[in-house]
Amino acid sequence: MARGDVEFVEFVQASTARLQHAAYLLTGDRHQAEDDAQTVLVRVYTVWPRIRRQDPFAYARKVLANLVIDRWRRPFREDATEELPERPAPGDFADGVAVQEWLMRALARLSPRERAIVVLRHFWDLSEADVAAELGVSVGTVKSTASRALAKIRMSDELVERVS
Repeated sequence: MARGDVEFVEFVQASTARLQHAAYLLTGDRHQAEDDAQTVLVRVYTVWPRIRRQDPFAYARKVLANLVIDRWRRPFREDATEELPERPAPGDFADGVAVQEWLMRALARLSPRERAIVVLRHFWDLSEADVAAELGVSVGTVKSTASRALAKIRMSDELVERVS
């Protein structure tokens, strides 16, 4: 193994699950999240000698956010297939799964920028300044976008309660 590879392997073992979970929150697609996490780890490995003594997870987090943002900017492409994907069978879900479903539906109602800001701000618990720096926007944009996004989530939660 090359010098530093052992440290990289330890980093991968310690951060893969968290990166995949965050990618899932950002994309709403488990398979895309796995692909994104792998892409992030490849990109981190290419600069590992330079970043390993700093905060490699912060670098990985920024790469993930940029990767997802870059996908928003690309035109949407859909590949038609003859086979329909399997749909999960409806069933009785445990409370944790129900909460996760609600969260993913609530996040899906947000715009990509709102979703990224909510995930960076509340899942990774970054400050408004850190979120602004990672996304390349102003702190005011982070504040106003987060406020609008959380209002949308609250409104969708109130509608669910009224219907129930």
